[in-house]
Amino acid sequence: MTAELVRGQNHPLSESRLEIRISAGGPVVVGATLSGADGRVAGAEWVAHPASHRLPGLEVSRQAAAEHRLAVDLDALPESAHRLHVLLALPEGVGGPSRFGAMAAPFVAVTGLDGAEVASYTLTDLDSESAVVALELYRRQGAWKVRAVGQGYAGGLTAMLLDQGLDAAAETAAAINDAVTRGMARSVAAPPTPAAGGDAGARRTARVGDSGDARPDGSSLPGGASDPSGSSHPGDPGDQGNPGGSGDTGDTAPPVTPVTGGGPVSYRHPGRQTTAPPAPAPAAPPAAPGTPAPPVAGDATGWTMNERLYNQVWGMFEDLARSTAAYRSAVDFAESRLERELDKALSDPRTRVGPAADAVRAEARAKRTDLVDQARAVLDRDLAQLVAESEVVEHALPPAFARWDSPVWQGFQMPLETPMALRIGDLHLPERTDLRIPMLVRLPLERGLWIDSGRASGREAGLVDADGLRRRAMETAVAQAARLLAVYPVGDFSLHVIDPAGAAGGALAPLLSSGALRDAPAAGARGVSETLQRLTRRVDLVQMAVRSGAVDSLPPDLDTAEQLLIVNDFPHGFDDRAVTQLRYLADEGPAVGVHLMMVADREDARAYGPVLDPLWRALLRITPLPDDHLADPWVGHAWTYEPSLAPAGSEVLARVLRQVGQARRAYGI
Repeated sequence: MTAELVRGQNHPLSESRLEIRISAGGPVVVGATLSGADGRVAGAEWVAHPASHRLPGLEVSRQAAAEHRLAVDLDALPESAHRLHVLLALPEGVGGPSRFGAMAAPFVAVTGLDGAEVASYTLTDLDSESAVVALELYRRQGAWKVRAVGQGYAGGLTAMLLDQGLDAAAETAAAINDAVTRGMARSVAAPPTPAAGGDAGARRTARVGDSGDARPDGSSLPGGASDPSGSSHPGDPGDQGNPGGSGDTGDTAPPVTPVTGGGPVSYRHPGRQTTAPPAPAPAAPPAAPGTPAPPVAGDATGWTMNERLYNQVWGMFEDLARSTAAYRSAVDFAESRLERELDKALSDPRTRVGPAADAVRAEARAKRTDLVDQARAVLDRDLAQLVAESEVVEHALPPAFARWDSPVWQGFQMPLETPMALRIGDLHLPERTDLRIPMLVRLPLERGLWIDSGRASGREAGLVDADGLRRRAMETAVAQAARLLAVYPVGDFSLHVIDPAGAAGGALAPLLSSGALRDAPAAGARGVSETLQRLTRRVDLVQMAVRSGAVDSLPPDLDTAEQLLIVNDFPHGFDDRAVTQLRYLADEGPAVGVHLMMVADREDARAYGPVLDPLWRALLRITPLPDDHLADPWVGHAWTYEPSLAPAGSEVLARVLRQVGQARRAYGI
């Protein structure tokens, strides 16, 4: 499961042998530095760069390129090394861009040896910088973590190395630039001279042991390992059509032994298959024409199963949106054609009245009915396929994506990694109300949530009074908070509640009794002020630390975990200063891990006038009852949103919160 980091965010590393992949819009020089507990690089021997590409436990690429792979073995690093910084710089004197702002944002991913991404980071907001510290791998309480840094330097390599505490920064930067300019030490060995008529793509060779080496055709082998045989693999760019071979376009030629002095000469034809092919597997019976393929969970693109499921869910959402749009468009066309034909019949005196008029009208209505029936048949076919896919996918979803009544919660265990997304409810359209598409939002949350406790407009609005609606809104907030606490690793997520009048005591009982909510809800004007002041201070400190590149200088008592603040009954208990702080948290908090969830009725805040309009626009509005207030960006459908709540009488929410509380107590949180 991949954690998509933002600047300043960290993520635990469960593996010691890693690969760091860099993709950029042009050639970049990649290096790495090791530093001690004080954050300083002791000397040039602690810098890995193209002119000196290996250190204990670390190997970097030996050329400037748009794609790099770095090999890291955390267990093999020196004991005195507490931090590893991954550096990117633009090469000088090669005619490329002189600043990162002139090229696409670099992308950095930390993967395991199996190629599965652990964490990724896109370095945005770069302008005049020509060197940047992309990532930091650091020890914390005996474990390793990765942090997204993104600290750029307009002064280039020299300024960056000076900031790392290296005294010989200018000399080291000059050595790096000189190695790149002169093309010192290429990471790919020159291929042997191919024999005439052979398949050049099948005789590529790459030097074994250089982590991150690319093959001559520009592709890379899985996991960053080089292919010792030099043969091409199915799907590689050089394995298409066997150019220059003997005409066997589908086979990969075996490697050819290069001719060396005194060695044997191979007379085997490089493009001819010399062994019998394996017996073909029995073919499955062909499906009937027009029969759709059975749905498969994870049938989408992605590096991990969870990413494939995420993409498949949103593919289902788009398919439902487009199929429904096509049906509605066909119905609109049928209605408009009916109106035109009826108008034409009324404008002709011969068909205005009498049997002829009745026949024309009946024919027009029959055409309309036929068109609508055809469109409905196509829609029903598409919906049936989506329903079948939904049933398969729903049972395969992980806890972060699953409904509260899913069996996956029965065997729930606290995760070790942050999921890529979170389910906050379901979406459906009136054409098929039983087809529910999970509404997933990416993590960490880029927008806060506003749970509207005001007047509802859905079909259940008349069944709940104002007090019941507020109570239902707070229960929705508790369910969302419980899911967030459950899907984050222990200690990586903290919860705070502001309840000025103490009206949410009943809804908050599961959080308090389980220990998932450590501190009692802040009550009264004083509690509101203290909580907002504490979270505002955290945002300020983290922002300053990230901008200055001094993240490790944060106060030891500062909670660096993701924070969620639930505000009940806003604006009761809020003065002008508290309102300003709340707006500040909504705008600046998500970028540094402070998120907002408000349970409020917008009508109650009308006294503040338009000053709170930016606050409401910054939040994603959801409702405690089903309501059709969400629109998609493709065709503008009004989707009915339904919150994700535990079934009535179920103990699943309390049981999950008890596990969260026990895990937090076991970790001393």
